[in-house]
Amino acid sequence: MNNFFRLYAFPAALLLSLAAASVAKPDSELALLDSLDRGLWQLRPTGGSVPTAKICLGKSESLAQIQHGGLACEQYVVRSTPNSLTVSYSCAGHGQGLTVIRKETNRIIHIQSQGIRNNAPFSFSAEGRRMGPC
Repeated sequence: MNNFFRLYAFPAALLLSLAAASVAKPDSELALLDSLDRGLWQLRPTGGSVPTAKICLGKSESLAQIQHGGLACEQYVVRSTPNSLTVSYSCAGHGQGLTVIRKETNRIIHIQSQGIRNNAPFSFSAEGRRMGPC
């Protein structure tokens, strides 16, 4: 019976709590993303040999789903504070992810993301810095 709880009941309770947390998503929950300066951002991976990427930040929600950029995904705000945002997202048929964005300033952020893309797991950490206009 104890194994049943670990295998089924706990994951089900976790999913229900995530769903309950995302029922209401007021605009204020995305205030951290809206407070970032728009323009050209450089994403530099931390602790890896992945090359630096540049993105033109227009729609700030795209930072929450970098590995699924350009896809219309459902996003759920798990936790939101003035300097930190945790977003769970799902892209029908393309995978899902969980992203934590921590804001240092309106021009410097730290991103940690993990999930599934193209039926393979991904996990990365990066520092984002605004470089200038697009």
